[in-house]
Amino acid sequence: MSTPLQLLIAGGGIGGLAAALAVARAGWEVRLFERAPEFTEIGAGVQLGPNVTRILRAWGLEDELHAVAAFPDRLQVRNATSGADLGTLALGARAVERYGAPYATIHRADLHRLLCRAALQQHGVHLNLDHWVAGLHDDGRAVTLTTVAGQQIEGDALLGADGVWSHVRQQLLNDGPPRVTGHLAYRTMLRQSALPAALRTAQVTAWLGPRLHVVQYPVRRGEWMNVVAIVHGQPPADAQGWDHGANHADLQHALGATCAPLRELIAAVPEATVNDHAWRLWALADRAPVQGAEQMARGLVALLGDAAHPMRPYLAQGAGMAIEDAAELARALAMDAVDVPTRLKRYALARWQRCARVQARSIRNGSIFHSTGLVRFGRDASIKLLGERVLDVPWLYGG
Repeated sequence: MSTPLQLLIAGGGIGGLAAALAVARAGWEVRLFERAPEFTEIGAGVQLGPNVTRILRAWGLEDELHAVAAFPDRLQVRNATSGADLGTLALGARAVERYGAPYATIHRADLHRLLCRAALQQHGVHLNLDHWVAGLHDDGRAVTLTTVAGQQIEGDALLGADGVWSHVRQQLLNDGPPRVTGHLAYRTMLRQSALPAALRTAQVTAWLGPRLHVVQYPVRRGEWMNVVAIVHGQPPADAQGWDHGANHADLQHALGATCAPLRELIAAVPEATVNDHAWRLWALADRAPVQGAEQMARGLVALLGDAAHPMRPYLAQGAGMAIEDAAELARALAMDAVDVPTRLKRYALARWQRCARVQARSIRNGSIFHSTGLVRFGRDASIKLLGERVLDVPWLYGG
């Protein structure tokens, strides 16, 4: 038997682990390098549309997903100021009927653990923690990754899955840092059993207000609730920091004159939180939509997930696009009849337009979610009138 080709992956997040799993299933050996010395529980909730759960099922992870995720029965949109119901989208059995796979909500740590366990069960996957990538060199025959400690590792291809502030991207494209959006995401996890019954939920609820919105949904089989509030504001001095402690009073002030049910939920956070800090703060950053395949792969190096197409969270597809990338990358790398650069180019050609569309739609959704004045009234009227026709995304979920 011939020696399997070797893929080096920089970044052990959801995208990197999904790629390790998928590419190992395609017959490659994978060596993954993650800068963190250990994986932690800190994280946020993740929404997985049918386009994503369909892939996890194809990888044999359906039972593992059902063991840790929640499966909301509907999405409800409400006005954050008045509390009025604007519209609903049936999920649950309706999503399975319409798209052939469920809509799931999950703690990011649970999804990460699920993918990590599945990847390490594959033959030929090697995980290296506490390895910071310092540089790379592509000589056309092989690609060499250099760590901060001076270690050099040679492979047949390199995948940059190292997030929105990707070091691999800068080595490959040299296109500068991502743009800080001016949007701040306050996130928390709550024990539903510690909340008053009226505040518990089995659905996704999106509260839309002027220059802000709040999303809540169940995770961990419905035992916990993820809450994220996104407001406009000044980012922390260290914008690259993935996680900052946040002040509860700051968020209460930012939410201003929202409706009583939403204020009651926010007020209940300190007593029901599962974390040391009631709120964690992320300064959101993104890039303009991908302009072409060359922004996702060049030579023996490719980019995946936030390293390739960081996006705002207003379509809930950041993790989903990374998992889709991983599935497509595995299909491309399995094309034994062509050389590795051509395989990576095929991957990029297959992905860049869809990713760009999701990026653009996410930006547009943010403007709609946070709209003010007449645009806000038009938004509410459209959702009330058209309901599922504006809330469903067939081109995305069926893709």
